[in-house]
Amino acid sequence: MAEKKDNRNIRMKSWVQFIVTVTAIILLVSAFNSIRLRVDLTEDRRYTLSEPTLAVLDGIKDDIYIQVYLDGEMPVPLKRLRRSVGEMLEEFRIVSGKQIDYEFINPADSRDARQRDAQYSELYNKGLNPVNIQAGDEEGGSLQKMIFPGMIVNYNGIEVPVNFLKNNQSVSYEQNILHSMESLEYEMIQTIAAITSDTIYKVAFLEGHEELPEVEVADLTINLAKYFTVDRGTIGGKAGILDNYSAVIVAGPEKEFSESDKLVLDQYIMNGGRVIWLFEEVAVSADSLVQGESVGLYHPLNLEDQLFRYGARVNPELVQDLECMVVPLSVTTGAEQKQIVPAPFVYYPLLSPNQNHPVTRNINKVRGLFVNSIDTVGLDPAIKKTILLSTSALSRTLTPPLLISMREASQVPDEKYFNRPGLPVAVLLEGTFPSAFKNRMTGKLISDRNFRLKTESSETKMIVISDGDIIRNDVRRSGTTATPYPLGLDRYSGQMFGNRDFLINCMNYLVDDNGLMELRSREMKLRLLNKPKIRTEKTKWQLVNIGLPVLLVILAGMIYGFFRKRKYTKIVNE
Repeated sequence: MAEKKDNRNIRMKSWVQFIVTVTAIILLVSAFNSIRLRVDLTEDRRYTLSEPTLAVLDGIKDDIYIQVYLDGEMPVPLKRLRRSVGEMLEEFRIVSGKQIDYEFINPADSRDARQRDAQYSELYNKGLNPVNIQAGDEEGGSLQKMIFPGMIVNYNGIEVPVNFLKNNQSVSYEQNILHSMESLEYEMIQTIAAITSDTIYKVAFLEGHEELPEVEVADLTINLAKYFTVDRGTIGGKAGILDNYSAVIVAGPEKEFSESDKLVLDQYIMNGGRVIWLFEEVAVSADSLVQGESVGLYHPLNLEDQLFRYGARVNPELVQDLECMVVPLSVTTGAEQKQIVPAPFVYYPLLSPNQNHPVTRNINKVRGLFVNSIDTVGLDPAIKKTILLSTSALSRTLTPPLLISMREASQVPDEKYFNRPGLPVAVLLEGTFPSAFKNRMTGKLISDRNFRLKTESSETKMIVISDGDIIRNDVRRSGTTATPYPLGLDRYSGQMFGNRDFLINCMNYLVDDNGLMELRSREMKLRLLNKPKIRTEKTKWQLVNIGLPVLLVILAGMIYGFFRKRKYTKIVNE
């Protein structure tokens, strides 16, 4: 009788322990769900959001819905990128108080080819760039598949595309995936900050000096319009006409600037305005090259003295670079038949970005056409100078006047003459600048009687680029219709250069006052498996990864069984 009572007590005690344990687990889970505790233990802090990102997410007032089109069957590196996108969006969702919601969509999910093509066309028209990949099929084979590594951000009826896959052809596939993961936070939060901001910055293209026409900067204008209000207009010597603009662009002028226009620009800079200067001091007609020859002539724009005071000088010399674009060249074969062959043209250099600055980090090489070089001048400690673009190690300069012929592309250049490496082509100037009109009479230049000359700027920045063609997109003309090509697209090779990314980054850097551009400096380590070691130790590591966990589970079960048996045997014996 006593034995039955003891067994009943043991069972009751076990049930009480079980109920208490389950209740404690439920309470702990509920407590942890209500407390947001996240710890980033990675060496490169890849799961830690920056302070500017936290500020943007904290300021979101309405819900944001994000559609990510990187889903479905794809190679392992892209799956890794997809996982990083999901992790980043989940961080955004939690920090924003669940005001950000997202969904992964496979655009190739439909079995109807017509419906699938319609989906592809719609995504392309919305601004997502497709990529062709090799993917496995259900029968174990492989097939060509189109994916869209990007997302559409929806906010208050506004849709903005974000492409986050880098395609820098100068680095490996794995490096491109890594660079894409490094820039995820910036690409996403920059778009979210732009569409949720109460303030929309205004930027302007200057006119009146035979700058590039609107159709030839249309691609950049369209892409800048995602972040800014973009205008065009003349200065007309009117003081303060630029004061409402956060930045202005001087895009490939061909006519000299008047002193009154220069003064308006100068005072705009003195009051904290930002400027992107894009021009050359050597005029070359690229259209004349269609006939085979053109002439390069010195063509000053009356900006030399002004930029010299700010700390830069565009040199009147043409750059040649052995690292350059190829052009289609007509040659005659032995049978006197003409053929079109690709040939390098040293006047079209491929400019190298500075990988240590957020403006140019991880972008493709930038295509240049008839580029000049830049010198940084002066020793003013208040002005910081940073080279953003430069030529390769095999470059040189030629002084005008000079004859330029397409026949040069068919000749093999002698490397010993290309002895001026790393010529600067784009430079960033930051700090406080002296006025170019200090100690000058300005009464006749400005009609406004209340005008007062400011001789030193507040903290500001500008970018000087010695090639107006960097901003120019090609145009397809059919009758009266003009259609712009994407900026940086080489129609001959189909390669996309980094011109668009470079200029958008330039503008975002100049206007950025919340530190978002610094996110582009984030660096992650590429941790690849040791392939020789995989081949030699494959079986060993397979056994370790598959067999060891099973053995540990069996061992833990045996230890648990041993101590449990020992415990209850002791209780029964008592």
